[in-house]
Amino acid sequence: MKILLLISISFFISFCVHSQADTMPKADTNVYRIIKTDGGELFGKILKQDAREVLIITEDNREVYIPQHVIKKMEIIDTKDFNASGTFIGDDKFATRYFLTTNGLPVVKGEHYVQWNLFGPDFQFGLGNNFGVGVMTSWIGIPIIGTIKKSWQLSDNAHIALGGLLGTGTYIRPDFGGALPFATLSFGDRRTNIAFSSGYGAIWAGNGAEGRWITSVAGMVKLSPKITLVFDSFILMPTADDFVTTSYNQEVYNPTTMMYESQLVTYEENRSRPGFGLLIPGLRWHKAEGQAFQFGFTGIFYDNDIVPVPIPMVQWYRSL
Repeated sequence: MKILLLISISFFISFCVHSQADTMPKADTNVYRIIKTDGGELFGKILKQDAREVLIITEDNREVYIPQHVIKKMEIIDTKDFNASGTFIGDDKFATRYFLTTNGLPVVKGEHYVQWNLFGPDFQFGLGNNFGVGVMTSWIGIPIIGTIKKSWQLSDNAHIALGGLLGTGTYIRPDFGGALPFATLSFGDRRTNIAFSSGYGAIWAGNGAEGRWITSVAGMVKLSPKITLVFDSFILMPTADDFVTTSYNQEVYNPTTMMYESQLVTYEENRSRPGFGLLIPGLRWHKAEGQAFQFGFTGIFYDNDIVPVPIPMVQWYRSL
């Protein structure tokens, strides 16, 4: 009887200790990036937090109290967000854009931004998971171009997107317009990526229309928390030889009869067009969270020659 009682007590104690261990809160081992309202950043593990403040321990073992009201955002970061020397690099906030073109990376739902150009603004809105729309124009509202893009993830480092641009000449030339459906395949993430895009661009005015295939190769590499190298291109493919024969009547002077006589004249015209491209290497400087300044130097490729443009391309990014 005593042996049975001892076994029962031992079992009860073991059950209580095991249950208590299961119900004890586990320590948070994640490393957090804490972005403050003044743009400053702190990195560390959370020791405790309440409605008033957060206590973190930094990598150099300093315990820092941060008031909740100065915290703009807290996010868990991974070891891949750091470079080999231990410096935090993080994602490029505007990784879905280069200078002119986009890539297959998805637009994050609820994240909107504007790209200010010297010629006008470009607004982009993340309306759903992997789905975004936008509108771009000049400072005088000519033209107005709407954009749309839907992305799909193929693997951890591969994305594909389908999209399009549709524009109009608005109040100056309402009969003038253009469209560019496109597809883009990109490899990489929001720090390092390369994209291959292609589409068919068409322009119409009145009853006439013409179009050409357009391709692009672009990419970026984020080197540090502040600097991203960016390369973009926009290439109009050359058209094949298209010979058109035209005939018309022309009055020709006949010295024998000393009179002007009608004569049929026929000539052949080659309407093929050479290739044309913009090559834009540049740099993006991340001034603060949700703010970046970008500039690049454009080279024009035409008829097998590259001509540099002395005026740099300048752009400003702002989160909305």
